[in-house]
Amino acid sequence: METQVQPDGKLDFRLTGKIPKIDTLNDLIQALRIVFEDDDVNIELVNGLMKAYKSNPLDWKKFAKFDKFRYTRNLVDEGNGKYNLMLLCWDVAQGSAIHDHSNAHCFMKVIYGELAEVRFAWPEGDQPLAEISRNQLPNNSVCYINDSLGLHRVENPSSSDVAVSLHLYCPPFGECSVFHQLTGKRTISKVTFWSKYGKRPDRKLQEDRPPEDN
Repeated sequence: METQVQPDGKLDFRLTGKIPKIDTLNDLIQALRIVFEDDDVNIELVNGLMKAYKSNPLDWKKFAKFDKFRYTRNLVDEGNGKYNLMLLCWDVAQGSAIHDHSNAHCFMKVIYGELAEVRFAWPEGDQPLAEISRNQLPNNSVCYINDSLGLHRVENPSSSDVAVSLHLYCPPFGECSVFHQLTGKRTISKVTFWSKYGKRPDRKLQEDRPPEDN
């Protein structure tokens, strides 16, 4: 490990295992970049950093872009190329398809409102997907999933309030698989961004179509 002392002279928290103080979204991003200098992903440390950040809309409101048709995926930071950090914005009653994570680690923190996560076992033949668990995720809660833990669907259960979540995917991926709940049929879905760094692309994003439902 090359970096043992941080610029402020403090011992690198990767060595101590002690979660540093995370006051802002920028603090979180800087800490994540330090963690991902390593080749191996320290799941507990990343999870601890995500938990340490307490949501402040002033930090992330410029990234929060909503679409009335589907939830949006908004890129916040690519770090050192080893992860994508993004803000997902869920209008009332919006949800994702059941999907996998392309052999990546997925950390999700609710930073506004409340979300529901439903997990499923991987399909067996043409049988309906078996539900494993169903969890309510209040504001500032964090959950983790990878493909060894199954598939999941995320949804905003509210019919009156929006929700916002912060997601970290490591490594980044450009497509994933989505699954039909009743048949287990798998299809490939492209992963797109509704906005990047708080701005829409100069060109119309896929002719202004909403992102793929995954």
